[in-house]
Amino acid sequence: MPTAAPVEVHEPDLTAVTAADRPWKVIVWNDPINLMSYVTFVIQKLFGYSRERAHKLMMDVHTKGKAVVSSGPREKAELDVFRLHEHGLWATMEHDE
Repeated sequence: MPTAAPVEVHEPDLTAVTAADRPWKVIVWNDPINLMSYVTFVIQKLFGYSRERAHKLMMDVHTKGKAVVSSGPREKAELDVFRLHEHGLWATMEHDE
């Protein structure tokens, strides 16, 4: 009759922080196509920012070349990038630092 061999079980280290735990940030990039007023409108519409906050983010896009418009888990960032693309804006996502 066969006997079962002992099995060694390794418990995961729950104190280690993985890259997946870091939030993602959504970046809108400057482009030569969209009007500044339209970029302000889209940021305000999609993220619920006040007109002043959306305008400031648009000015960062215009003067600095980019602005972080949202952050959060990967799924939310992917959805935000998709929605920005649907509105014709150039957007990407990357890990927050």
